[in-house]
Amino acid sequence: VQLVESGGGLVQPGGSLRLSCAASGRTFSTYAMAWFRQAPGKEREFVAAISRSGGPTYYADSVKGRFTISRDNTKNTLYLQMNRLKTEDTAVYYCAARPGLVLTTTKEEYKNWGQGTQVTVSS
Repeated sequence: VQLVESGGGLVQPGGSLRLSCAASGRTFSTYAMAWFRQAPGKEREFVAAISRSGGPTYYADSVKGRFTISRDNTKNTLYLQMNRLKTEDTAVYYCAARPGLVLTTTKEEYKNWGQGTQVTVSS
C-alpha cells in the first residue's frame, strides 16, 4: 500500500488541524494504521493507532484527549484530528501501515510509510 499525507500547516497554539492519509490499492482495510511524528533532532515517536475496522484505538499519553484517529475504509483514508495544539506538537507527521490485527507503538513494526506532512504550532 502507498500512503500520501496532507493537511499540515501553520497554526496558532490552541488551534486545530486535521491530517489525512490517502492509501492506494484495494487492501486498505486489511492494515492496522498509525500516525507517528518527528521533531527536529528527535526520534520518530508514536502518536496514535487504529485497528483495521476502526474500532480499537490507542494514543500516546502526550496527545490523549486532544487528538482523535479515525479511518474511512470506503475512501481508503486515515485521519488525525488535532485539537488544542501546543508548540511541542510541532513536527513532521507520518502515517504508517501494518498488515494484520495487532496495534503496536513500535515504528519498526510498520512497513509502509508516507512522505510526511509538516505541522508547525507557533504564535
